[in-house]
Amino acid sequence: MIFAPLRRAALASLLVFLTGCSVMSTQPPSLPPVIAPTPDPIPVIKPVPKPPRLGLALGGGAARGFAHIGVIQVLEENGIKVDLVAGTSAGSLLAALYASGKGGKELQALAEGMDEGAITDWSFPLRGLIRGEALARYVRDKTGGKGIEQMVLPLGIVATDLSDGSATLFRSGDTGTAVRASSAVPAVFQPVKIGQREYVDGGLVSPVPVRFAREMGAQFIVAVDITSPPASDPLNDAFRMLLQTFAIMGRSINSFELRDADVVIRPRLEGIGSADFTARRRAIQAGREAAQAVLPLLKQRIAEKTR
Repeated sequence: MIFAPLRRAALASLLVFLTGCSVMSTQPPSLPPVIAPTPDPIPVIKPVPKPPRLGLALGGGAARGFAHIGVIQVLEENGIKVDLVAGTSAGSLLAALYASGKGGKELQALAEGMDEGAITDWSFPLRGLIRGEALARYVRDKTGGKGIEQMVLPLGIVATDLSDGSATLFRSGDTGTAVRASSAVPAVFQPVKIGQREYVDGGLVSPVPVRFAREMGAQFIVAVDITSPPASDPLNDAFRMLLQTFAIMGRSINSFELRDADVVIRPRLEGIGSADFTARRRAIQAGREAAQAVLPLLKQRIAEKTR
């Protein structure tokens, strides 16, 4: 029949059409390309600069030690943080008071109100004119009875072992007794017995305790030297002869020890003797002026060592 081929062709065309539709229906529609977001850069966290651990080494010099107060005041006023303190003789007294938490203003108030008689207890002069227990009591009272290891700041007190002449750094124990030992000038104060050994003035071996501040962990040391220069005038009595001997010895030892300090502060204390307790305000002011004079250098060197 004539319609048979036509029917077959129509069926074939329909089949092709349906097949095409089937194939097209299985393919997903074309989508725009996915663009991944660019990740934010990871921020680089720079370490906060850390200043070096600063140690303050306060030297001996009897009544000239009030100059230490002026130095401490200037450091505080300029935001220079002290991390530890070591002291010898008069420096040990100021170091103990400072380490207990007293600031520069409070230290000055204590100094101006100090009664010299409160730290002097005379004895029969067998091994020393002054026992030194009154000084120990004063220290205990003004530090609230804290032991050396209980202070707000790490504290080191230097004394001399009388039996072998070695330096001893006290880092624990009774603060008053340690200060008394560190301040026990031979022939003036009686030696101090601690345990089985006797101790005298730390200035015999370490007039400014720079090496001991380093031993305590200081990375930057500010040393305050208040030692008296040897007198040029004739010596008329035994006491002045003793002070002259200490001055000569202290200058010799300091020439080596102060080399390890990062900054040395030397208050101008001309005319203020080691036994002159009437010049407290002048000594404090001398300490302030000396610290202010080296302040630019001090800040520069701290910045150089800040990591």
